[in-house]
Amino acid sequence: MVTIQGKGVSTGVAIGPLYFYRRSSGAIRRYTVPDAQAEWQRFQSAQARAIEQLGELAEKAREEAGDDAALLFETHQMMAEDPDYEESIGDLIKEQSLNAEAAVTDTAAQFAEMFASMEDEYMQARAADVKDVSRRILGILQGAEEGDINSPVPVILAADDLAPSETVQLDKSKILGFITSGGSSSSHTAILARTMGIPAIIGVADALKPEMEGREIILDGGTGQAVVEADPLIRETMLKKREEQLELKRLLETLKGQENITLDGQKVKVYCNIGTPQDVPAVKNNDGGGIGLFRSEFLYLQCDDYPDEEMQFQAYREVLSAMEGKMVIIRTLDIGADKQIGYFNLEKEENPAMGMRALRICLTRPEIFRTQLRALYRASAYGKLGIMFPMVTSLWEVQECKRACQAVAQELKDEGIPYDETGIQIGIMVETPAAVTMSDQLARAVDFFSIGTNDLTQYTLACDRQSSILGKFFDPHHPAILRAIKTVVDNAHRYGKWVGICGELAADLELTETFLAIGVDELSVSPSAVLPLRNAIRKTDVGKIRKSVMADLLFP
Repeated sequence: MVTIQGKGVSTGVAIGPLYFYRRSSGAIRRYTVPDAQAEWQRFQSAQARAIEQLGELAEKAREEAGDDAALLFETHQMMAEDPDYEESIGDLIKEQSLNAEAAVTDTAAQFAEMFASMEDEYMQARAADVKDVSRRILGILQGAEEGDINSPVPVILAADDLAPSETVQLDKSKILGFITSGGSSSSHTAILARTMGIPAIIGVADALKPEMEGREIILDGGTGQAVVEADPLIRETMLKKREEQLELKRLLETLKGQENITLDGQKVKVYCNIGTPQDVPAVKNNDGGGIGLFRSEFLYLQCDDYPDEEMQFQAYREVLSAMEGKMVIIRTLDIGADKQIGYFNLEKEENPAMGMRALRICLTRPEIFRTQLRALYRASAYGKLGIMFPMVTSLWEVQECKRACQAVAQELKDEGIPYDETGIQIGIMVETPAAVTMSDQLARAVDFFSIGTNDLTQYTLACDRQSSILGKFFDPHHPAILRAIKTVVDNAHRYGKWVGICGELAADLELTETFLAIGVDELSVSPSAVLPLRNAIRKTDVGKIRKSVMADLLFP
């Protein structure tokens, strides 16, 4: 038995075999093969496996989100078995005795260039598809399928940490929990675990050893403890705890359909944070009242080139339609800092968290911004849309964003393309001290605020949110953070605007009473946190606690 101590970032107990995440090397070897026919058969085997995977993903997407969600995978299936694509690879292998990896790479580059040069937008978009399909086949050929979990049963996934682009590729149906050597409570691994509602532990350093792979491990995402091959007594204790948690979850299920209302009648909206359209079923299954944060950058992370207007429109429309008239707030592109994408060609920065990121990219690359805004405005015809701009520090930035919105709206009107002409709400994320300080002016320029507590804590306390060594110095409960939130709420309410919290603090049940007493109007959390939060709201009497909460904020 081996006991490992880390930091729990997503509660719950999970048990299963340990599986280490594998990355493809990215380097493609190029060589002459002695047996071209055997190499062709090796390619065909990888091709068949890729087609099988894509079929499984299409079926899963159809079950979770409908036919539109399955279409992408079905398109990739057809491309993987396209006769011209197959013939090109075959010629390189059979006539030049080129190895399969190099033949796939060369063919992918040739076809991508061909599609990209076409005038038709739909065909141009196929360039990204052929790259994606080829990358999948290459992963299989290399024996390290990106995001694939080669296990017949679900596993506890171990890694150093996972980049946003890697979390997009994971086969989430095979994951029981996460354990990482690095990371932080606001890392993308932690966020994904909370979205999925599964246990996760970070910061176990070098405690994970290669020889542990395949062994049974039990995670407790509440205490941060993991046990490899637990002795019978500890195993029984942890399994009993898991059963108690499942029973509590069953009791919380009875809150579905109930209002988010306190004992003394104060109502608060409880929305959900998502990263992809595939997260919408989790929102609906957990009775989320809307979507308070759709991280649109994940559409960019899963592509090899800028997603075009049509691709983005389809994704936004899918989410808005599925939410059936409930509010959907989509954050515009938030790339940079910890979310780097190669094709953006951003310059290397000493401090990327304070560099060219998020809204700064949009305002300096207006062609990218315009494409996203057109897709958003077109999608607004299919539901109730809010557009939210991240990393705001100044009033002029908001004014520039609104001008860009007005220009796009006029374009669509001139082109006869429908959009919601009256109901789109425009808001900003408050996640910089500058936005807090200027919130009285900013409130007059927007319809709502959503407070991003992860970055607000980072910038206010001068603590890197991705660091695993800062410990208690990164304190989201710090009085400065809570006072900042109160300042923002007071300034927004002064001008009749509503305020939400979409950072991880929104789900922190230790602060629910504080947020209600301050007057926060909306809390946006991972889907799995909706019912526990509703339970806490319904047990709170705001009138009784407001005076003591305000005293604590002023004199902690």
